[in-house]
Amino acid sequence: MKHRYLPMTEQDQREMLDSIGVDNVNDLFEDIPEKVRFKGDYKIKEAKSETELVKELTKMAAKNADLKSHSSFLGAGVYDHYMPIIVDHVLSRSEFYTAYTPYQPEISQGELQAIFEFQTMICELTGMDVANSSMYDGGTALAEAAMLSAGQTRRKKVLVSSTVHPESRDVLRSYAKGQYIEVVEIPHNNGVTDVEELKQLMNNDIAAVVVQYPNFFGRVEELKAIEEVTHAQKAMFVVSSNPLALGALTPPGQLGADIVIGDAQPFGIPSAFGGPHCGYFAVNKKLMRKVPGRLVGQTVDEDGIRGFVLTLQAREQHIRRDKATSNICSNQALNALAASVAMTALGKQGVKEMALQNIQKAHYAKEAFKAKGFSIAFEGPSFNEFVVKVNMPVREINQKLLSKEMIGGYDLGLMDDSLSQYMLVAVTELRSKEEIDAFVAELGDCHE
Repeated sequence: MKHRYLPMTEQDQREMLDSIGVDNVNDLFEDIPEKVRFKGDYKIKEAKSETELVKELTKMAAKNADLKSHSSFLGAGVYDHYMPIIVDHVLSRSEFYTAYTPYQPEISQGELQAIFEFQTMICELTGMDVANSSMYDGGTALAEAAMLSAGQTRRKKVLVSSTVHPESRDVLRSYAKGQYIEVVEIPHNNGVTDVEELKQLMNNDIAAVVVQYPNFFGRVEELKAIEEVTHAQKAMFVVSSNPLALGALTPPGQLGADIVIGDAQPFGIPSAFGGPHCGYFAVNKKLMRKVPGRLVGQTVDEDGIRGFVLTLQAREQHIRRDKATSNICSNQALNALAASVAMTALGKQGVKEMALQNIQKAHYAKEAFKAKGFSIAFEGPSFNEFVVKVNMPVREINQKLLSKEMIGGYDLGLMDDSLSQYMLVAVTELRSKEEIDAFVAELGDCHE
């Protein structure tokens, strides 16, 4: 046998053909006319042995720029953070990585408890009452929050800040189109939601106001001011938040948010070329029966022993479709587990320290750029990202940085032509002073 993972011998093939009553493999295609059959040779390489193939693929993989070989200053929704080694150890246990839907609580207590712990920690971070067992990602969670708001208020217009991640805004528009909900963007002023413009847009047709905290440009929004304008018209206040940032910032729940959503990627989930991720969804008590996806509740059995079950199931798989809150019938249990393990390993103090390091190191980088003569766009309080003005296309700068084993920041020109020479720089706790200084120096050489 040449192929370890295709264990079919010539005898196996002969027995299968005899069983179905044909002489050879070609007989299986006799219904396809000869004139349309492909007669040439495929333009692919000759098959190699397993050993040769592994060597070739290893050489190809070595050409990739990754977070082990390069220092990364790329964020924009996916970040390079510390991952406790125990995360991979727990995820590799078969009882977790093979688990999917814990419908039978009597044999799924481990999985249900892990999800319950995730929900609990998300509530603690966000300052909300109830959280679900996870969503596909942050963008999906944001769109679901807007749809919940429209259903709850019976209104057909959603205001979303232009400082919300552009991909999340796209997902929101896709959802809204099918529900005949109008989406209107609130312009920004110096990189934060323009509260005065919001006041002009508000009326009693608005179902929800959606903002991001910290926002796409890294700025920290004035949530209290936005909340007051929103609730004055009895609209829902939806906040998309980086959960790590909440280790240092005031939780949105304490600032009047009705729904807090986001992506748990900063906790134990690798970048992995953009996914898969794990969205979280947290609400106040009055909305808990409207939450999409799954909820795990804690109870006791007839002997008084603590146990866990799926509860308040309002998804279409369990109730009449027209009464369902969402057609999402799944979650990201394995990634939610990764986030739970990471948060548990870090602990409250660890999460706070990690968040503060992001703020401090980003501030150091920002000041280093200023000292080098760079202009910082949208100046003001920020978390771990900020915008730098450069004098050449960001795409060209990033190509040069790759040759220096650095992954540059996000090219804002990809979302707005007027920002074609602006780079969104992310500085996490993993970036050392030496890496930051080298990055600023390299950009300085490009800047001159």
